[in-house]
Amino acid sequence: MSVALFDPAAISGAGWPTGAAQERAYLEAFAMRGSTALISNLRTKVMALRSGARVFPVTVNDGEYGDAYVCLPHTAYALYAKDELRIVDAGPWSPAMAALASGAGAWLRGAEVNRIVHVNNWMLSTNLHGGWRGGDVPAIRALLTDRFPTHALCVRSLNRWSDSDLCDAFAADGWRLLPARQIYATDDLSRDWAPRRDTRRDLALLKNTAHAPDDMQTLRPGDAQRIADLYALLYLDRYSKLNPAFTANFIEFTHRSGIFVYRGFRDGDGVLVAIVGCFIRGGVLTTPIVGYDTAQPVDHGLYRLCSLALAQMAMERGLKLNGSAGAASFKRNRGARAVIEYSAYFIEHLPFARRSAFIALEQLLNRIALPIMTERGL
Repeated sequence: MSVALFDPAAISGAGWPTGAAQERAYLEAFAMRGSTALISNLRTKVMALRSGARVFPVTVNDGEYGDAYVCLPHTAYALYAKDELRIVDAGPWSPAMAALASGAGAWLRGAEVNRIVHVNNWMLSTNLHGGWRGGDVPAIRALLTDRFPTHALCVRSLNRWSDSDLCDAFAADGWRLLPARQIYATDDLSRDWAPRRDTRRDLALLKNTAHAPDDMQTLRPGDAQRIADLYALLYLDRYSKLNPAFTANFIEFTHRSGIFVYRGFRDGDGVLVAIVGCFIRGGVLTTPIVGYDTAQPVDHGLYRLCSLALAQMAMERGLKLNGSAGAASFKRNRGARAVIEYSAYFIEHLPFARRSAFIALEQLLNRIALPIMTERGL
């Protein structure tokens, strides 16, 4: 299969395949504005890879450290892991997991794991692969290893729930599937979510809340910055500064282009107090943007309203819901089931010392981290 890698800012409209309008808008925005203008804690070069009628976002990193985890394995497996252990319960395994994350940091850095190219990387917590089945994986791998012989290759956010054929394609081509986290997926919202007792309680909360729903067809002045601030209150301040730090520019652009679909809740003065921004591809909806005013009383149920909004958005459109990670019991009580998410790495072209680090990481994740994820719902 013919594949080609190109700079999104340097190709005319005729070079983009029909049906790739969202990919073109997204990639041109990053290529022309720069990654930090849209995600302030992310330094990466954004390119486009065309394979037949598909266009994939590609990110290229040459060894940057300390940025958001969506492009950097060192951040994901060492820095973010330590942050996460502050807020999740790994039970008696917590000290061992913390020591493992600390020790892995220097070791992974020495192996240059952040010299890496990610394919189909939308730079979100959850990438959706949109029905990609992987017949072109060998051609993509051959192109990228030739173009970037000193870089590992990676595809994030794979799971057997929505990407079974794609996982098989990577395995058949010699990629290694490393467990990343446990996500929560809902197949049929009308069957699995709507009848639940907790769902009925959430609907009662919506009926009685003082906060007015807004389908966000238009953004009011100041909304884009407010959405970025609400997201930051939850994902950066409460969870980890290593989550992608979306800017007001990113919010405004994804809303205007229709790449994300937003829904929010406003107080009596019209100020947004809660927001979700949803990403849809291949019959699956996920939510990279969730935020609310964390200073408001818990009994206002703002997180519950966010969860309700995204489930309703999925059900209205007849979509499956990828609920991402975290809040395990909350999501299970609303009909979701646990699914292990993987990252696929191709490293066979790298020197032995660098390959060895990835192989050792694979063994540690499968033998130690994966059982803990499954047991503790992490």
